Parts: sequence; structure tokens; C-alpha cells
Amino acid sequence: MKLRKISGRVAEPAPHAASSRGLNRRDFLRRSGLMAGGALLASGIAPGMMRRATAAGEAPAGEVKVVRTICSHCSVGCGILAEVRNGVWEGQEPAFDHPFNRGAHCAKGAAIREHGHGERRLKYPMKLVNGKWKRISWDVAINEIGNRLLEIREQSGPDSVYWLGSAKHSNEQAYLFRKLAAMWGTNNVDHQARICHSTTVAGVANTWGYGAMTNSYNDIHNSRAVLLIGSNPAEAHPVALQHIFKAKEENNAPIIVIDPRFTRTAAHADHFLQIRPGTDVPIVWGMLWHIFENGWEDREFIRQRVYGMEEIRKEVARWNPEEVERVTGVPGDKVRAAARAMAENRPGTFIWCMGGTQHTIGNNNTRAYCIFQLALGNMGVSGGGTNIFRGHDNVQGATDLGVLANTLPGYYGLKPGSWAHWARVWDLDLEWIKSRFDSGSYEKSKGRPVPVMNTKGIPVSRWIDGVLEEKGNVAQKDNLRAIFFWGHAPNSQTRGPEMKRAMEKLDLLVVVDPYPTDTAVMSDRTDGVYLLPAATQFETYGSVTASNRSLQWRDKVIEPMFESLPDH
Repeated sequence: MKLRKISGRVAEPAPHAASSRGLNRRDFLRRSGLMAGGALLASGIAPGMMRRATAAGEAPAGEVKVVRTICSHCSVGCGILAEVRNGVWEGQEPAFDHPFNRGAHCAKGAAIREHGHGERRLKYPMKLVNGKWKRISWDVAINEIGNRLLEIREQSGPDSVYWLGSAKHSNEQAYLFRKLAAMWGTNNVDHQARICHSTTVAGVANTWGYGAMTNSYNDIHNSRAVLLIGSNPAEAHPVALQHIFKAKEENNAPIIVIDPRFTRTAAHADHFLQIRPGTDVPIVWGMLWHIFENGWEDREFIRQRVYGMEEIRKEVARWNPEEVERVTGVPGDKVRAAARAMAENRPGTFIWCMGGTQHTIGNNNTRAYCIFQLALGNMGVSGGGTNIFRGHDNVQGATDLGVLANTLPGYYGLKPGSWAHWARVWDLDLEWIKSRFDSGSYEKSKGRPVPVMNTKGIPVSRWIDGVLEEKGNVAQKDNLRAIFFWGHAPNSQTRGPEMKRAMEKLDLLVVVDPYPTDTAVMSDRTDGVYLLPAATQFETYGSVTASNRSLQWRDKVIEPMFESLPDH
């Protein structure tokens, strides 16, 4: 309320005076400018003293070189134009011609330069001696680690060393890492994909043969409905959300979000189903109940291309709206509305992420998601499919290249024929490779002993047990005694107290990373730990595979910082 001073007393303005005069934008800005100018004059600053600000000093010499690279923060794979002068990464711009980000950046991608020039980089090799970190040379580090590994191998066999790789490696580095484990003579090798999307790989592969994203980010533009479950791209994959918004804007595609939390993605949803944690299958079955009950399924697609849907119908028939609401907590009318939105707007895409996979019933969840799309005939069509958003920038590629305990590169498995194939590729004698593995057998198949090289290794989720379990309970010659954390941090796993004890029991712990991770400080060890500075992916080159299986080349932006070396 504006007050006017009249004859030494304060009086309220006449009723409706303010509204009759009004205050438009032009008047507001003009008056604001007068007030600011008056404030400057009142402060004693003469107008002649006010000048345009200019940067101090001259611009640095040297030509700016623009290097095209790929962001390493998530699996979208956005294009970045790095600006480098005199070997220093000075600035960056998003690539406007890139099909994924199309000139957009998220907050994580905008800070990607700091990954290379970060002040907390591990600068040189270090060794823990009597509880203190001591700087050592690369030669000393390699010789000491190599000698200790050979001692452990001689005493306990090659399976006593665990090789924990990374979804941050390029495809070429991932391939070499799996080859290194094979040459060492063990299948005790794994990486982060085991924790995040292994249930997707198994569930989807067992449904239609290959466990990966079926369509692409750009193909979401053709979707007429978008269903997200256990996925929050507004925070985890921000640039991917623009593709979903494009479908919403151009196709009027309804967005359905299923999540226990009201996420930032849910804030944009037309239908939000807030389920109880762990009730993914019941909510999907509940939606299918309405689809089958109303005849919304694609009967011709099912007749031609789907096997076993009749058994699904029998199971789904048990999940009527009352039962679904009792189990999931979602009212029946909301479930029906979401099912109808997907049925009436085809093709529709089904998106999920780790919220749906990281469960004890993760395989069940992912299979249910696939079955839902099969029922509606949303597979094998543009705008449909299962668009599975992965986590790291090359988690798909590292999986394809076999950094896993149960397969060789290219999903060849561990069969004798698989090893024979890769022995030819590597131009190595197959018998020599066999000799690198422990002799004998740890398990049987159909009453016959299975050679060690054809036996699955310990997955990353169980390496702790490989250290702590009694020797007789571990299906190998001896317990794990050494481990490489090569681009993998332990804070992505559960069982922290047990992991701490396992780290303390190891004879050798080697961390290879651009930064000192939690691995270096989690245990109470006073010796036997090495930190080796790895170069970031911007200090080397190689290809990476985005979540939608697009292969992209990443050029080197800067030379390796300090004493860091590329992983290969």
C-alpha cells in the first residue's frame, strides 16, 4: 500500500486510486532507472567515473583449437566442442549438430571440463606405507605390484586375483581388459553393469534374444505415448528428457510415470501412478488386466510373433483392480486410465532405468515390461520399443566387449568353441591359453567335470564372499587375495561393513583411477594399497557406445595431466 504525506499527517490513499492509475511495464522500468541513477548520484559517484568494464590484461597467445568429443557423465552420449589453447582446455560448447543433445547441455555436461582439469586429480603413483601415503615412480609401482601378483599366483593360482573393470573404459580398453584377464588365466573379471542392468540383460534377452535398448533417443520423437517406470531422466538423463518432450509437444503423447516417489519427471506426467516399492510386476499386470478385459491387445501381432501369451493371460486374470490396489496402493481408476492412454496412443515406448532393475526380482520386472509391449504390439515399430536408459557413458560397450564373469567379448560365452574362436582372433595357441588357467575342475555338468576356463567367474556383487568365505565354500583353488579396482568405486555397492573387512583381509589392493576413490580410504589398512593415476577419457581416444547402441568416436582433448597414463 502506498502512503501519502499530507500536512504533517499520514493519510491512506483514496479507494481504487492505485488501480485507476495502474503501473505498466514501461513506467516501472523508467522509474526503476531514475531510482538507480539517483542512488548513484547520492553515493557521490560522478557520471564521468562510470565506464564499461573490460577484462584485465591481453588475451593469451595461441590459436584456439576446437576438439569434438563425447560427454562421459551418462549414457546419453552428448556431443561437446572442447576449446583448447596451448594444451589447456579453456572452454566448451554443446555440439548443435549432434543428434542426441542438439546444442543442449545439462548441469553435469556443462562441468565436464573439470573432470580433466579437476584440482583433486590423483597426480602420481602412491603406496600406503605404515598408514602414510608415499609417492613412488611408475617403475617401482609396476615392479612391486607385478612381483606380488606373481607370488600370489604361484601360491594360490590365477583365480586368487580379481580384475574389476569399468564402464568408463572405451570399447578398445574394455576389450583389452577382458583379454588381460584371459591371458592371466581367470574369469574372475566384471564391471558395473553387473550391479545396474544385469537383470535387464537377462530379462530382455530371455524374452526376445538380445538384452539392450531396442530403439533410439531420436526415435522417441515418433512415440504417441511414453511410459516411464523406475526412471527419472529429469535428473539422471536430463538431455534425454528433451526427446520425450518433443513427442509430447508434436504428437500430444501422454506421459505416464510409475514410481514410488514424486520425481521431477513425474511433475511433467499426464498420469502418475505412485506404487509401493517392489510392486512393479503387479502394476504392469494390473494394466494388462484392463487391456485384455477390454480387448485392447494387438491380437494379430500376438498371433504372428508372440509365444506363450495365453499363459500370461491366465496369470494376469488374477490381478483384478481390487487386488492391484491392495498390493500397489494405486486406485483402480488410475490404473485403467494409464492402460487406456497406452492402448489408444500407439505406438508407445516403454522406458526404464535402475529403479526397475535393482531389485531381488529385477528379472521378473524387466520381463513384465517386455510382455506389456508385446501385448500392445509396440515392438519392431518406430516410436515403440523398450528404451532402456543405462548409467555410465560406455556401460553398453563394456558389456558388449565382455568385461563380465560369464562371457568372452561379443557375448560368446565361455564354451570350448568360444575360446577356440578368440584364440584364433588373438593369434594365440589355444593350449597355451588353457595352461594359464588352474588345472582340474570346480563344478560338473551332466556328471562330467567342467574345465576351469569354461566355468563362470565370481560376479562383482560377490567378490566380498570370495575373500571372506571359508576356503572350502569357494569354488576355486583358494580365496581371493588381490583385487584391482580399475575405474570402479565401492560406494555403488551394498554390504559396506563386509566390504571393509574384505578389503582389510586382502594381500594386495590396487586402485587405478583419475581420482582417489573411496576404495583408498574405506578400510583401516596400513599397507598393501597402491593408487595408480589413470588418465581421463579426455586424455586419450577411443569409441564409446551410448545407451541406444550408437557407436561414437571420442578424440583426445588434452594430453595426460601430471603423471597419469591411459588405461591401455
